[in-house]
Amino acid sequence: MIDTIDRLAALGLDFSFIQTAYDRGLFLDGAVTTVEIAVLSILGSLVLGLVLTALQLTRRPWLAALIRAQIELTRNTPPLVQLYFAFFALNALIGAVQEYAGGGEAGAVVTPFAWVVVVLSVYKAAFNAEALRAGLEAVPKVTLEAAAALGLTPRLAFLLVRLPIGLRFALPSLVNNAIDLVKTSAIASAIAVGDITYASIMIWSDRDNVTELMILLLVFFNILTFGIDRIGRWLELRLRMPGYGQ
Repeated sequence: MIDTIDRLAALGLDFSFIQTAYDRGLFLDGAVTTVEIAVLSILGSLVLGLVLTALQLTRRPWLAALIRAQIELTRNTPPLVQLYFAFFALNALIGAVQEYAGGGEAGAVVTPFAWVVVVLSVYKAAFNAEALRAGLEAVPKVTLEAAAALGLTPRLAFLLVRLPIGLRFALPSLVNNAIDLVKTSAIASAIAVGDITYASIMIWSDRDNVTELMILLLVFFNILTFGIDRIGRWLELRLRMPGYGQ
């Protein structure tokens, strides 16, 4: 490792921070935090996306219209703006309500890490809901008619036939959304969450090795997104239905 760092130094690249326990630990902790944010946000966005999709299919027009408005608002607002709104405005509002109710002093009541996970989950859930809606609409009508002919109730037909098939149709879009979410997770550094981006900023502020850390950031996010892409491709092949696609 030392020889490699020395060779890179000869090329004008300073990776000496790797030899410092504090900086190395800061960077590795940031990498772990980024993975945690990505995993929790992907799971949260999938679950919430399913909920939003189901609510769009409700027989209550006012509720479907409300969900549609929420999806459009979320999709058309930058995630960084949403994060700032949640962290600065909603946090203050929750703290004020808590103080008014006698639960304590006003202030931040939700951790920055939690806000990042919540905001990313809500943001990408809007895109997942659209992908799922498209997948459900792509289910052949004859398939649903066959389910009804077998005596399945509309609810059972949805759960046992339409949803499983629709999920398979939507899978490529869902994987793409997951990859985009991983890249978007870098906004966590905007509110001082100790992810890999924030850790890199802290290190290069002291060492002035921006180029080297940017290289590591690019490599890290490429590895992470490549892994998600491989998992998605595996799922597509594993769940592929005969007669659909290649």
